[in-house]
Amino acid sequence: MSSRPEILFPLFGALEGLDGIGPKTARAFAGLGVETPRDLVLVLPQSGIDRRLRPSVRDIVPPAVATVEVEVGNHLPPRQRGRPYRIVVRDSAQEFQLVFFHAREDYLQRILPTGQRRLVSGKVETFDGVYQMAHPDHILRSDEAATLPQFEAVYPLTAGISQKVMQRAVASAIVRAPELEEWIDPELKAREGWPDWRAALQGAHAPENLADLSPSTPARQRLAYDELLAHQLTLALARAERRREAGIPTRGDGHLWGRVLAALPYAPTRAQTRAISEICADMAAPHRMNRLLQGDVGAGKTLVALAALLTAVEAGGQGVLMAPTEILARQHLEGLTPLAETAGVRVELLTGRDKGRDRARKLAGLADGTIGIAVGTHALFQRDVVFADLRLAVIDEQHRFGVAQRMALGEKGDRADILVMTATPIPRSLALAQYGDMDVSILDEKPPGRKPVVTTLASTERMAEVVAHLQQAVAAGRQAYWVCPLVEESETVSLTAAQSRFEALRAVFGDSVGLVHGQLPPVEKDAAMARFVAGETRILVATTVIEVGVNVPNATIMVIERAESFGLAQLHQLRGRVGRGDGASTCLLLYDPPLGEGAARRLKLMRDTEDGFRISEEDLAMRGAGDVIGTAQSGLPRFRIADLERQSGLMAIAQRDARKLLADDPMLSSRRGQAARTLLWLMGQDRAIRLIRVG
Repeated sequence: MSSRPEILFPLFGALEGLDGIGPKTARAFAGLGVETPRDLVLVLPQSGIDRRLRPSVRDIVPPAVATVEVEVGNHLPPRQRGRPYRIVVRDSAQEFQLVFFHAREDYLQRILPTGQRRLVSGKVETFDGVYQMAHPDHILRSDEAATLPQFEAVYPLTAGISQKVMQRAVASAIVRAPELEEWIDPELKAREGWPDWRAALQGAHAPENLADLSPSTPARQRLAYDELLAHQLTLALARAERRREAGIPTRGDGHLWGRVLAALPYAPTRAQTRAISEICADMAAPHRMNRLLQGDVGAGKTLVALAALLTAVEAGGQGVLMAPTEILARQHLEGLTPLAETAGVRVELLTGRDKGRDRARKLAGLADGTIGIAVGTHALFQRDVVFADLRLAVIDEQHRFGVAQRMALGEKGDRADILVMTATPIPRSLALAQYGDMDVSILDEKPPGRKPVVTTLASTERMAEVVAHLQQAVAAGRQAYWVCPLVEESETVSLTAAQSRFEALRAVFGDSVGLVHGQLPPVEKDAAMARFVAGETRILVATTVIEVGVNVPNATIMVIERAESFGLAQLHQLRGRVGRGDGASTCLLLYDPPLGEGAARRLKLMRDTEDGFRISEEDLAMRGAGDVIGTAQSGLPRFRIADLERQSGLMAIAQRDARKLLADDPMLSSRRGQAARTLLWLMGQDRAIRLIRVG
């Protein structure tokens, strides 16, 4: 079956046929990643509005949405240009005004005729004691009241798409959704009480209250599971295929890597040496490598990646290192370039920012092979990027890249090897889910000179002692970070926290205190960091902008204020900023008493262990699978519905299920196997379908 099953055709047609969508609206939908009716039915409501009919606007506390039946009174057209058009209306207990800007009088007279009754629903506000509803969301005749849902689903939007357009389009897309054969294991479906696919779709788009929007409702859980199952089937098929497919044996002779080793001021750790030999053995083998390199903060992953990339260049090929964001790509570039230059290898950065001549020059270098190593973002996937001989792709923080992207990158090089790096120690349960069946290399040692960091807890009531200790340390020539929390995800509040701490320390230490926070222009941020790196400032007060990749070996003290407001993963990342030099390092977790039970557990765990893997397991156990610390994960979203953090348990079930299905039915030819093929088409996993061998 190499073409899409006919039953799915209606979901993969153009958007233009749907209710209320013309060519212009169809183009606007692209902003939501929606190109077909199928994409549209997978955009689920994110919140909802209570539209139940109330006797009067007096029954709500403005500003709030209300639905009331009114008698339409006088129309008050504006006396001057630019003023609003007002219509006086009265519900059962209160007179108020409907307000319209840039309105056409004939239109308003037609839909709101004086003396008639109408149902209006919209946001009610008060100005000088007068109730107003500006631009009602709904204006209906009494006989149309039944068409207004009691609870209205609210969808994510993009420029050019309103809620009304979205709701009409989704409703008409759902009508096209066919009844499909079941691909979920019948026992699992019965045990979880999940509805059929089409019923789940209808249910998820027709919430009756806020509880229906939770990821744990049967309809949403089932739709999430479908995505995860398609993902795991794709991984399992790709894995089976990879075990059959030939790679290109890539053997280096060690001459470039030898130059780098000779220039290093220290020898690699045993863990690094072991990982490098595992990777080189994989690259030399006849099948394609698909390996995960997992290492804690500061375990030296960059050096291992460089060894692999240089092996590709030694063998006459090229390597790429991909990062999820431009900032991280630049950081890798800074880390790799001096070492690669020692080896005489050209490294270039390619991101979405490259334009015109500059981009053309880089593309030429990749195509003729003069660029040995390319560092970049997903711009490396674009169609016009062609490599002379791509042997190795190193992907940083892979859980932000989808399987499809991995496959696309693999296609850039005929059978290129893939190495995935992650700095986040991942709980075994999530790693299992995210990395399919990759071979794993773990860096479980710190490089030489990385001494353990002693972690202590202190209450903010002992602030004076803390500052006195700091005075002694600074007098002895040491440097310190002082991290202030991001309060309630709001830069401005945390700014005052950082600002006032900066001023308090300045009163004691004078000019040797610096300040860096997210609101500073990049130039000033870099300058403040540079002064700290150069040792001109001894204490750097910062919000969490220092989490990522700052390296100041002389900084041996990390003070984290209000440590109880940070997540474990973040505390662990911050602590990893010290202990990079020869001096003994300390991390002081300052907390505001009294500590809640969860916070006390987190801080004690930080005091007792530096093992990132143990911390991540505890983190998962304490937070459930959920509530990721830090608001936005940058990079490419992988799933439209499934939430990997909150639904990691579902991922493990999907993995077992996918493997068992393929073990029992490798050709997916049984009735359930055929349904699973339909699922793969439905989820756009066309590449996976090509992997199913016929016969």
